[in-house]
Amino acid sequence: MSGTNTFTRDGVSIRFQVDGREGAPWIVFSNSICTDLSLWEGQAAALAPNFRVLRYDQRGHGGSSVPSAPCTFEQLGGDVAALLDHLGIARCTFVGLSMGVPTGLQLYKDQPQRIERLVLCDGQAATAPAGAAGWEERIEMARRESMSAFADATVGRWFTSDQVKDGRADVVRRMIAETPFAGFEACARALQNYAYADVLPRIAVPTLLIAGKDDGKMPETMARMRDAISGSQFVEIASAGHIPGIAQPSVFNRALLGFLGVR
Repeated sequence: MSGTNTFTRDGVSIRFQVDGREGAPWIVFSNSICTDLSLWEGQAAALAPNFRVLRYDQRGHGGSSVPSAPCTFEQLGGDVAALLDHLGIARCTFVGLSMGVPTGLQLYKDQPQRIERLVLCDGQAATAPAGAAGWEERIEMARRESMSAFADATVGRWFTSDQVKDGRADVVRRMIAETPFAGFEACARALQNYAYADVLPRIAVPTLLIAGKDDGKMPETMARMRDAISGSQFVEIASAGHIPGIAQPSVFNRALLGFLGVR
């Protein structure tokens, strides 16, 4: 199975796309909030000669349908497990960005045997102390001012001012603006209250953590996560914020391919 398809779980349609070499090891990409599977175009192209690449839209985003109630990471991690079942994938490398980090940690908690390597990018193992209030403010801003206005504010946080000016952030701005408010809110509710710090010491597969140097306190947070995961590696990417794969794709891809043993 290649190309873009959908499958349904618990009444929610999930869009996914498969690319790359038939019979090759699987690598799965899980998105940040307010983005869709096209976020990983550059990575999919770089990995296609050596891997079978699976990308998907988290529920409420992109081509996936909007759930009728707030999400939990039990659901979001379960979506990945169900997608692996649907495609007959026994094991994979899992790459999660931002919201994709707790998604992947939930999957590892539930089914560690499915994951042979982990790549965790610009995400946290638990909601920050002021995180719930911060997400509430963002939800209310998007509700009040529209997803388009929210997109402008968000790319200002996720990218440097020069990257906003030179157009690098445009593709992400479009994704955010096109995300249904209800889909954004449903997943933002999951981000208000999650806790997987206890999973980190149990991770027993090769793990790479990546953070954009300009992503606030995220490099410090991910360095502490590295210390909690035995044998893991941490890479900080200069001149990048919350989406280093878009801000600095060649540097990001080099780190990813090196971790995967592709030269």
